Amino acid sequence: VHLVESGGGLVQTGDSLKLSCVPSQRAFRRDAMGWFRQAPGKEREFVAALTWNTDDTFYGNSVKGRFTISRDNSTSTVYLEMNSLKLEDTAVYYCASGSLGDSPTFYDYWGPGTQVTVSP
Repeated sequence: VHLVESGGGLVQTGDSLKLSCVPSQRAFRRDAMGWFRQAPGKEREFVAALTWNTDDTFYGNSVKGRFTISRDNSTSTVYLEMNSLKLEDTAVYYCASGSLGDSPTFYDYWGPGTQVTVSP
C-alpha cells in the first residue's frame, strides 16, 4: 500500500466528514497530492489537489465551495474536509501522489480508497 486513507463512513445529507491520507513510506510522497472519487459505474473524478511547496489548491467543479484540501508538512498528511455533503458525493475516495493535475494519469501512487456514503 503506497498511501493510506482514513476517515470515510456513512453520513446524512448536509453533514461533514474529514478524510486523511499519509504515504506509507517517504518514497511515495511526490510534488503533489490529489483526491479523486469513483462512484459505481462512473469514471474516476478529480476532487481536489495541492502541492507541498505552495499554497495553491485546486478543486473539481462539483465540490468547489464545499470541500477543502489541506496538508500538514510535518507529518506528510493531506486532508479533505467535506461539508454540506450531498447524495451525489457518495463514492470511494482515493488519495494519490504525483504531479499536479486533474487527471489520474498525473499521479504515480494511490491508496486503496475509503468509502463515503451519504444517505437522505
